[in-house]
Amino acid sequence: MISVSRFLSPQFYAIPRSFVKMSASATQTAGEVSMGIKPPSHPTYDLKAVIKLALAEDAGHTGDVTCMATIPFDMEVEAYFLAKEDGIVAGVALADMIFEHVDPSLKVEWMRKDGDYVHKGLKFGKVSGNAHKIVVAERVLLNFMQRMSGIATLTKLMADAASPACILETRKTAPGLRLVDKWAVLIGGGRNHRMGLFDMVMIKDNHISAAGGIVNAVKSVDEYLKQKNLEMDVEVETRTLEEVKEVLEYASGSETRLTRIMLDNMVVPLENGDVDVTMLKDAVELINGRFETEASGNVTLETVHKIGQSGVTFISSGALTHSVKALDISLKIDTELALEVGRRTKRA
Repeated sequence: MISVSRFLSPQFYAIPRSFVKMSASATQTAGEVSMGIKPPSHPTYDLKAVIKLALAEDAGHTGDVTCMATIPFDMEVEAYFLAKEDGIVAGVALADMIFEHVDPSLKVEWMRKDGDYVHKGLKFGKVSGNAHKIVVAERVLLNFMQRMSGIATLTKLMADAASPACILETRKTAPGLRLVDKWAVLIGGGRNHRMGLFDMVMIKDNHISAAGGIVNAVKSVDEYLKQKNLEMDVEVETRTLEEVKEVLEYASGSETRLTRIMLDNMVVPLENGDVDVTMLKDAVELINGRFETEASGNVTLETVHKIGQSGVTFISSGALTHSVKALDISLKIDTELALEVGRRTKRA
């Protein structure tokens, strides 16, 4: 078993545990969004609309009744972001966007940026301004940041273990949050697979079955792209060495747009918890660099290193986004009390 805590230790990232203060120039109003690692591009996704929807979901038709009942509307406070677990922080730029939407006059300072390591108990950001607006924004931005940080943390572990192969996520993202999930993967050091059905041809098992075989499917794609004058990457899923050979034989005698061959479930689990990558290696040798290769199936934190040594170009893992464990982060006005409680419960 790979120890997650070992990989997330401060020594592993060579980042000091001391509280790092920012220079005065790092202070910004919420309207000044600092975008380090940019989100992936998407032709129709409206990130601002997603933020607006999330806030509206929380506010309903009356707004925050508790806030209106307990907090004077003109009260100003400072609140600190606290890490309650070790991990990789993600969603800093998105939090800036949320603060901007709620109240552009809020002043935000960050002691860590997207992709940085944070340790349990660390104050890594501060927001100051209207208390009512800060509390209204709190849960929505934490929901985003905790999920994104969880994805980024696992991605960092997987990406480091997979080297020299590159780690990819899949389309197994939370509905409506695909761009956010895939952004978190980038922050964690992974790379994005296709954004959706529109930006890459990916011939999977159901397409192959419906087309009457793997060669028919690849040939049909080649003809379609030529007819429509489309330029995009093409990937085909193979499940057996025989299918790999069929694809290679077709490609050797035809002009094809194929760029990548997926080697699906060619990692075989063993009873002792290890995996056998013999079939995967055989497939990589057959392809011999003619196309990019992608391993898929039975990819875990425990197996990804061995898979990465097989010679594949990419390793894809749906677990990066579909089985994410959120990283525990809070935003507190009374920081000292929060830390005291955290120490009592072993969360600070």
